[in-house]
Amino acid sequence: MHDIWNPWHGCIKCSEGCQNCYMYFLDRMRNRSGSDIYCTKAGFAYPLSKDKAGKYKVKSGEMIRVCMTSDFFLEEADEWRDEAWKIMRQRRDVKFFLLTKRPQRVEACLPRGWGNGWENIFFNVTCENQTRADERIPILLKLPFKHKGIMCAPFIGPVSIEKYLSDGQIEQVICGGENYDGARPCHFDWVKSLRNECVMHNITFAFIETGTKFIKDGKLYTLPDKHLQSQQAYRSGMGYQGKPIEFKLCDGLGCPIPKESLYVPHYGPNCKECGSRLICNGCSDCGKCKSGSDRNSQNECLL
Repeated sequence: MHDIWNPWHGCIKCSEGCQNCYMYFLDRMRNRSGSDIYCTKAGFAYPLSKDKAGKYKVKSGEMIRVCMTSDFFLEEADEWRDEAWKIMRQRRDVKFFLLTKRPQRVEACLPRGWGNGWENIFFNVTCENQTRADERIPILLKLPFKHKGIMCAPFIGPVSIEKYLSDGQIEQVICGGENYDGARPCHFDWVKSLRNECVMHNITFAFIETGTKFIKDGKLYTLPDKHLQSQQAYRSGMGYQGKPIEFKLCDGLGCPIPKESLYVPHYGPNCKECGSRLICNGCSDCGKCKSGSDRNSQNECLL
């Protein structure tokens, strides 16, 4: 995927949300162990890669999700993190989405010259249940980042965050159910409640997928196909576009980049009903989309 940068791979489980980690599952399918942590040398400098014309493949204004098969603030990755920070500093024209279950380590892992934060870094914490929300969000609010968000995924218990939204620091909330072996159910009532709190504060809310086990009106639905999960999340109408997030991006010389010069996402046929559409980079032009209508267009809308 064109919007993911994994400078290292592998992780150590640290909380309830890790129990059925998708990365561990996918590594088992390859006869690997998810706890094996290593630097991805071939892809480490991905944001700096260029095409034959000498232009960056990652365009100015794109959003890149970092360490989706690890944790950027993992202790075992301390030796590689400074180099990753340098790459993000070099690409001040690109937005980097950081997500962690280890906010308590963040302050000690920030680079020199950080100050009050870099404009192109979007820092998020995982809050899979209320216990982790109340543990991690207060730390998030005290850390020096220009842009902050919350991800309730895997969404394995009801979460209320209203008391953390009033000062305007949180700019986006994402939620989604759990997948693969042992997936725990996600309840639609939890999703609706979380959305209502975000709407009250005009904060963007993205319900990206139902998860494999989804409960609505007391009925359990099993949806093993992730495309269908995303489609059903979209059809639920839970997505909400709140106030815009303004990233003040700069070129290599530190000059502001005009809005008209930034990347504008475009969408393919499978993007039509995607739960992640509110927060994604758009189509990567990989050519895998089937021609014509969405492959799940005939599926009954459960939501």
